[in-house]
Amino acid sequence: MEEAKQGDNVKVHYKGTLADGAVFDESTERGPLEFTLGEQKVIPGFEEAVLGMKEGESKTETISSEKAYGPRREEMMLRVTRSQLPEGMEPEVGQPLQVTTNEGQPVPVRIAEVDEENVLLDANHPLAGQDLTFEMKLVEIST
Repeated sequence: MEEAKQGDNVKVHYKGTLADGAVFDESTERGPLEFTLGEQKVIPGFEEAVLGMKEGESKTETISSEKAYGPRREEMMLRVTRSQLPEGMEPEVGQPLQVTTNEGQPVPVRIAEVDEENVLLDANHPLAGQDLTFEMKLVEIST
């Protein structure tokens, strides 16, 4: 039976969990994840885990944060004054926002901390700094 290799199109069902067992994503409701090995459209550790799998094969793989969304980075934290927020906004911890870079690029952020005068914004990926465990099943390989 053929093994998944670079350049193959694959379909993978998966369930992703955190170290505490909390499920952060799964494909069962929307269908398998489809991607081409080598195109770097998924996190590196996920792609590496699929390489060499055979159609119909299942496995569980823990992917380190370095091969997932990377470490949490302090330089991705930004403290702003409340006056810099949209008028009338009542900021809450965990609330998602979007800021725009000097180059005009939108960046999703979450509110990490709120005090009387300032708001701490976190532009790290929500899963940054976490090892991720995936139960995966390779559903299909095509070239």
